[in-house]
Amino acid sequence: MPTEILMPALSPTMEEGTLAKWLVKEGDTVSSGDLLAEIETDKATMEFEAVDEGVVGKILVPEGTEGVKVNTPIAVLLEEGESAGDIPSAPKAAPAAAAGNEAAPAASEAPAATPAPAPVPAAPKAADGGRVFASPLARRIAADKGLDLTQIAGSGPHGRIVKADVIGATAPAAAPAQAAAPAATPAAAPAAPAAAPSGPSADMVARMYEGRAYEEVKLDGMRKTIAARLSEAKQTIPHFYLRRDIKLDALMKFRAQLNKQLEGRGVKLSVNDFIIKAVANALQQVPACNAVWAGDRVLQLKPSDVAVAVAIEGGLFTPVLKDADMKSLSALSTEMKDLAARARDRKLAPHEYQGGTFAISNLGMYGIDNFDAIVNPPHAGILAVGSGVKKPVVGADGELTVATVMSVTMSVDHRVIDGALGAQLLQAIVDNLENPMVMLA
Repeated sequence: MPTEILMPALSPTMEEGTLAKWLVKEGDTVSSGDLLAEIETDKATMEFEAVDEGVVGKILVPEGTEGVKVNTPIAVLLEEGESAGDIPSAPKAAPAAAAGNEAAPAASEAPAATPAPAPVPAAPKAADGGRVFASPLARRIAADKGLDLTQIAGSGPHGRIVKADVIGATAPAAAPAQAAAPAATPAAAPAAPAAAPSGPSADMVARMYEGRAYEEVKLDGMRKTIAARLSEAKQTIPHFYLRRDIKLDALMKFRAQLNKQLEGRGVKLSVNDFIIKAVANALQQVPACNAVWAGDRVLQLKPSDVAVAVAIEGGLFTPVLKDADMKSLSALSTEMKDLAARARDRKLAPHEYQGGTFAISNLGMYGIDNFDAIVNPPHAGILAVGSGVKKPVVGADGELTVATVMSVTMSVDHRVIDGALGAQLLQAIVDNLENPMVMLA
């Protein structure tokens, strides 16, 4: 039977994407590893590879189609001996109607049902809860043979399980039956609270501005994801905020000395590079803060993986500098410049912007004195950095003097970090920045 090619999940959080471009056409012969299409996720445009060999029998979703759900059939692949006549006829899935549009036709008006193709078994879950990636044909064969895909090693791209992996596999012998214990009757689950209203509807907003000149800007996948995730974060994460002023004079002097020594290597350190290093070291100094919220538990990480917000057209990325505590300032500077450049071109791979325990958002270069950032789950906190400005301060000897002062606000997830612990982390960050040579020890 012809094999359905499904919309792939190109990242663990991807739920839908745009089929930006087909790289094959109907009738083309493809092999495992050949490029089939370009898929636009909420963060990047990525190439989608074939995992089986065959002939492209039919393209079901035209290029340019937005909002294609993961695991939706997008094409049909014919194997040896199959022809286009073997493809089951089925009605095309219509896009969901937008809220406020015309209602769906009554049952009496609906077209007669056409027999659907044999369903593809759902992708199984690994023991750790992650998806097991397998081709549709491999899933069908495994289901027919009673195979557990979580016990099979995949030989396809990125460990994907393909036809060849399941053909020769055999199902394990059934364990001897045991006397069944009486099943407990589960208690009735409490009714879920009604969702809070998310604001006026699109139609309501449009009516508010009738007669006024405006341009409608269509939301892309990135903006939709940012809106959804940050709304959820602000509503579900118990934020609290800690604020400090940091004197930068010693850092600015030390930075100038280092940059003079690094001139021949083409490296120029920024204040942000020092902030990244200060946060990474602080997470090692207060390890209880180097953690993430995991629903029913807290995961405390060993390395310092620090995310840094990078503004791009239409949104932002938070590329992650892994093992930042182990890297030199010059290495962090070079890596951050590379990540930022590729983020602006939307060329980052998912593993480069996922993960991390703590984030930095720096708006100081825009003249912002201070601001409060929203925690990006599952991170435990985010440091909002303002600009360094000269201010009058009282010195240790009581004398009034002038210093370059930078204001920071640390937003914290109270489920992971309590107030006193957060204060210790922020104190460690301040100490690292006000005594920058200590970070190199």
